[in-house]
Amino acid sequence: MRLQAPQFQALFTPGLRSVAELFEKKNYELRIAGGAVRDLLSGVTPQDIDFATTATPAEMKEMFTAAGVRLINNKGEKHGTITARLHEQNFEITTLRIDVVTDGRHAEVEFTTDWHKDAERRDLTVNSMFLGLDGTLYDFFNGYEDLKNKKIRFVGKATERIQEDYLRILRYFRFYGRIAEKPGDHESNTLQAVKENAKGLAGISGERIWVELKKILLGNHVNHLVQLMYELDIAQYIGLPLDGNLEEFARVTKNIQNLSPKPMTVLTSLFKGKDDVTNLDLRLKISKEEKNLGLFLVKHRQELTRAQGPEPLRPYQDFLMDSREANTNSKIFELLKYQGEEELLREMQEWTVPSFPVSGHDLRRMGVSSGKEIGAALQQLREEWKKSGYHMDKEELLSCLKKL
Repeated sequence: MRLQAPQFQALFTPGLRSVAELFEKKNYELRIAGGAVRDLLSGVTPQDIDFATTATPAEMKEMFTAAGVRLINNKGEKHGTITARLHEQNFEITTLRIDVVTDGRHAEVEFTTDWHKDAERRDLTVNSMFLGLDGTLYDFFNGYEDLKNKKIRFVGKATERIQEDYLRILRYFRFYGRIAEKPGDHESNTLQAVKENAKGLAGISGERIWVELKKILLGNHVNHLVQLMYELDIAQYIGLPLDGNLEEFARVTKNIQNLSPKPMTVLTSLFKGKDDVTNLDLRLKISKEEKNLGLFLVKHRQELTRAQGPEPLRPYQDFLMDSREANTNSKIFELLKYQGEEELLREMQEWTVPSFPVSGHDLRRMGVSSGKEIGAALQQLREEWKKSGYHMDKEELLSCLKKL
């Protein structure tokens, strides 16, 4: 087939036209590779575009240098990737390659000019396609058919692909959550291969696992996929608690469906206590902000809840006003999502934190001179102000002070 979609035509910037001309002049083949092809075939504009070529890194460097093109970031060169900058745009172009040695984490590669061999070393059929710059699709493993049928399959034998890089287990889950139409539509031999190789995830760095896990948590079918992680013995190798609270997880994933939660908000529902957050951090090296959010939710999810009566938002507002910590409001937003309080979340997001109308200067003018007394009086007035629902103004508060 030949693709002519508007998303594809939009890729042809002055930069890409210049790159294409250089490759054509030298008779090197250049095609769009992997995820960008999958996105284009799904009618989505790709965020990142990777290119593949028959030219070696040395040939590309020579060609670009002769044309006066700037090359940046030579870190990817030993894996065959050259990054060229033209017309304020970066182009990441990788030589076709085959894996010579793999250890479940990294691969030693050898360059090739065989497109089929390069496609063969990719993880999933939907990620193994190439697209010529004329729109011709090169699809060696029925990736387009799988994409149309919303099927996620490994290229070739699942066991072999997984053993080349155990992180592919989580990539399988991530793309399942992104592409599959319904939960439970897996091939039994794929799940068998995942279960038999789950232990391999123990050797994968926490940072790499966390990148994939966060995307799974924000995708579709997340409840199904995490339950599956427990069934297939994956959870223990990626920092999740052995006795994760799957009932709470099922309840919370329903609550937060349309509320754009942070990944940590979803994940915390598996945790029974703060030790689970600490263990996750030890394994995955999560950020300080993510760890603090997890600890906050575990601590407050049960007692910080809506009030009965006409002011359901009051407990959250009071908590925010009493808090001395940064980012408390964003943590409260996540707590409301966790609790499925969509209406209260909207109100809380629209609520402006009022500023306390009385200062130490006001008290000095009234004759209160000692610092200790000023502090105590301000605290008492804050309590009165809080009781009024933050409505009392300066005059009312100061006359209240006279009574006190």
